[in-house]
Amino acid sequence: MTTPPALRNHWTLDPAVTFLNHGSFGACPRTVLEAQSRYRAQMEAEPVRFMVRELEPALDDARGAVARFVGADSADLAFVPNATTGVNTVLRSLAFAAGDELLTTDHVYNACGNVLRFVAERSGARVVVAPVPFPIAAPDDVADVLLRHVTPRTKLLLIDHITSATGIVLPIRRIVEDFASRGIEVLVDGAHGPGMVPLDLRSLGDAGMSYYTGNFHKWVCAPKGAAMLWVRRDRQAGIRPLTISHGTNSPRTERSRFRLEFDWGGTDDPTPFLCVPDAIRFMDALFPGGWPEVMRRNRAMTLTMRRKLAARLGTELPCPDDMIGSLATIPLPGPCASSGGRPLTADYGTDLQIALADRHRIQVPIIEWFTPVRRFVRISAQVYNTEAEYDRLGDALMAELPG
Repeated sequence: MTTPPALRNHWTLDPAVTFLNHGSFGACPRTVLEAQSRYRAQMEAEPVRFMVRELEPALDDARGAVARFVGADSADLAFVPNATTGVNTVLRSLAFAAGDELLTTDHVYNACGNVLRFVAERSGARVVVAPVPFPIAAPDDVADVLLRHVTPRTKLLLIDHITSATGIVLPIRRIVEDFASRGIEVLVDGAHGPGMVPLDLRSLGDAGMSYYTGNFHKWVCAPKGAAMLWVRRDRQAGIRPLTISHGTNSPRTERSRFRLEFDWGGTDDPTPFLCVPDAIRFMDALFPGGWPEVMRRNRAMTLTMRRKLAARLGTELPCPDDMIGSLATIPLPGPCASSGGRPLTADYGTDLQIALADRHRIQVPIIEWFTPVRRFVRISAQVYNTEAEYDRLGDALMAELPG
């Protein structure tokens, strides 16, 4: 059986760094990077032929592979660079009126919360933030707190599938059903969904979900710049790409307007999209059990290591096992000396995270959050990680934490 150290050879990760932060930006295997180089060479050998004649069928093929992977019809999918773009695309396409309420939670990803506030301020709508407890006792607690914040003015719910700050997997199906039964649209930010948990977007759409966006550069291990936006068929006419281009007045009738507008936004590098099937195939071939085994292994490692780290740190597990995928956030002991919480963004910047990276060569997020502010360490598990790496993290935390 292939061991994690041997699996790590498939990635170009720095061997001097203990990399426990796959969840932030992913990491792309050598084989997939080589496929991207081949697509780029094909594009640059004859750019006109590639862009005009070869790209559209290549995108169709890639979208078909994605559709099979996420349980969707390819006609309902569009490629976007990242899930933040997907959330922007939906929210900035929709029309809201003064007094409308846009509901989310206090676990919302900072970038997506920003766009929600932007569209609300532009239209006179109001953002309503439901506080989801953390620690949390059960998945139903999320759905219950959301429903307590629904009013006759609630028009849309923006909800994470797996939250970035805490790593908890939310009960998306129950939430979708609850809100659809009340005539409220649901936009799911599934940034961490593809490759971490099984997806059946067609079924969620039948249950009432309107929109879903997810990244492929994270758990699918595609190149950076590869994500999807799923839009239910009856909502597609109202969703426009952020860049309006030739598809808007194309005379073609054999493809939907949704397809024509999203497939060509101008000259760009489409190779991240084309590589997604390569990444899906690569990860699927790592183990005899394919993708289900990849997900099972990553989740099992996450559950084991969060228990071990929490016991070593002397802190309680903040959520039940059934709310965990391949991310886990563990409370750190003692007070937080920070002047205030920081949004979970690309630069992070907490003193402890910098110390772990600079003094111990360990890459892992330290999250400062809540009021009063508490500190958490968020671990990721990808197939190349080993138990010894989490033990190294435990040693470093014990060395850096006071007392």
